[in-house]
Amino acid sequence: MMSLHWDVNQIPSQNGRVVFITGANSGLGLETSRQLLKKGAYILLGCRNTSKAKLIKEELIKDTNNHKVDIVPIDLSDLTSVSNASNIINNKYNKLDILINNAGIMAIPRRTNDIGLELQFATNHIGHMALTIQLHSLLSQSEDARVITVSSGAQYIGRINWEDMQGYRKYNRWEAYSQSKLANAMFALELEEQQRTKETTISSLLAHPGLAKTNLQLNSIAASGAWQEKLTYKLLSPLFQSPEMGSLPLLYAATDSKAQGGQQYGPRFNFRGYPKACGIAKQALDRDARKRLWDISEEIIKRNSK
Repeated sequence: MMSLHWDVNQIPSQNGRVVFITGANSGLGLETSRQLLKKGAYILLGCRNTSKAKLIKEELIKDTNNHKVDIVPIDLSDLTSVSNASNIINNKYNKLDILINNAGIMAIPRRTNDIGLELQFATNHIGHMALTIQLHSLLSQSEDARVITVSSGAQYIGRINWEDMQGYRKYNRWEAYSQSKLANAMFALELEEQQRTKETTISSLLAHPGLAKTNLQLNSIAASGAWQEKLTYKLLSPLFQSPEMGSLPLLYAATDSKAQGGQQYGPRFNFRGYPKACGIAKQALDRDARKRLWDISEEIIKRNSK
């Protein structure tokens, strides 16, 4: 049974473990990287801004005295960038123990990537699914590989708009975000089911940070220019927990021997608190819907990856 107050002191040694974390420049990704480095892991920082990543790398080495840090440039909205990152990792390392699909964007005005995908769907879901598929063989080399997909409470109100998934006809930025986070949950469960069918050593788990202060909120406000949201975030600020607390569900899912594939871990009260196993959005439990989303997503990836 999970401790009522599971924290970083309970992370076992990560010596010999190779970990790739997307969105490692800040927030949850940065704190997760920091704690795993302290436990001896070899961390691959997946970052879009490599200049910032170099500064982060220096900060992490100084803070943890662990020099096992590498930078892998990646833009999750760009499938060519995802393929390039996968190639770097596949060619340089002989195994990958933990993949943390953490990078994301939230509630931005409608934009598309170079192949016409709505940017939140492309970044939060498609890019991470492509990355996981392309790193599957390397993950298979680990005796206890884990894929941690970071979702959010938005999954519970999300729905997949099958008739207008990319928001061509009608776009609501919060609905698009919730759709992408529900897609995260559906992807993670479908991946777990496939691994159990194939009897691989790979487990797929979900983690959500609750209300955690990260750059997502600031970037969302900056992109939308919505003063109402800025005021709302200011009023709700006391309810938000720190990135350190928000990263605990990710760390638990990635490292604890009791964490199980097909489960989701989040704050005890779903908004804030220490991590616990928590429910997954009802829509994500629909096996037919998961398979439908997987097939659609896989076709997008196959058609556009190089």
